[in-house]
Amino acid sequence: MPNEYKLYCKNHGIKFQEHTAFNDKVIADADIIYMTRVQKERFSDLMEYERVKDVYILRNDMLTNVKDNMRILHPLPRVNEIAYDVDDNPHAYYIQQAQNGLYARQALFCDVLGITLEDVRNDKTIIK
Repeated sequence: MPNEYKLYCKNHGIKFQEHTAFNDKVIADADIIYMTRVQKERFSDLMEYERVKDVYILRNDMLTNVKDNMRILHPLPRVNEIAYDVDDNPHAYYIQQAQNGLYARQALFCDVLGITLEDVRNDKTIIK
């Protein structure tokens, strides 16, 4: 996590933990798992990227001892960091996360364009 985010959390009393281990204990203790892909474009050494790209893969069998309210987030699209069998797990929240992001962007567009909720409600061209 970038240092400015850590500093922000520290200054605002937001608890966080950063782990380099990716094992059942760390996963079981988590409230939120935020997965991202290993970004090839951030590596100057292609061999180093190849060495680490598949190290952190979340699989459904790794979620057997997680907290009831734990959520898995991901910005999507994924490459190989979350196995497809996780999609059906009730802790997987990344599809809803993407849907919520769509609604947030729609609201921002409406705000920028000066379209009110009342305008949307009264628009007869919208298929509901």
